[in-house]
Parts: sequence; C-alpha cells; structure tokens
Amino acid sequence: MRISFPQIILASVLVAVAGTARAVEPIHLEVKDHHFTPDHFTVPAGQRFIIELTNHDDTVDEFESYDLKFEKIVVQGGTISVHAGPLHPGTYKFFDDYHPDSATGTVTVTEAP
Repeated sequence: MRISFPQIILASVLVAVAGTARAVEPIHLEVKDHHFTPDHFTVPAGQRFIIELTNHDDTVDEFESYDLKFEKIVVQGGTISVHAGPLHPGTYKFFDDYHPDSATGTVTVTEAP
C-alpha cells in the first residue's frame, strides 16, 4: 500500500488536532428563589462550552442572554443544556427573562493559557 503526500499531511493534522482537543466539562448552574448559583463563572476564550441549568423554582423560568445569543425555557424541576462559544475575552450577561431584576449572572471569558 502506498501513502500519498496529501494523506500524510491529513494524518499529521488529525494527530495534531487530537492531541490538543480536550473535553470540556459542562458548567452546572441552578436557579432557586429566582437567583442563579453560581451567578458568575469563567471560561477560556476560543472554546465552545455547555451550560447545564436546573430549575429549583416553583415556576417556569426563561434562561436568556443577548450577549451569548440563546433563549431557553426551563420548567420547574427541569434541566436544560445550552451550547455557547467560542467567545472573545470579555464579560457576557445572562438572565431569567421572567425575573430579570433578581435572576442575573455573568460569564467572564479570559485569554486561553
């Protein structure tokens, strides 16, 4: 079997990417009494991440962020997942659209090490 130059390049790229790829653990949030816990977390720039939100309120909540570009309903007792990123360094806000005065939080995105 003969391996061509493009196949060698492709194999090299795949090995390099596999060596640097890492699974990102979901960020777990809870909403209770119309407050997020934690109400702030940090992620590295340039990486996708997942937020898992569990609703411990006795009402439906709407997990939303204009900055992160998502909007999801989470029923009482339910858990949802939101995929976000990759993002540039900065601070991004999220909130419960049904309780925007009390349920708010931020994500800080930092330069990757």
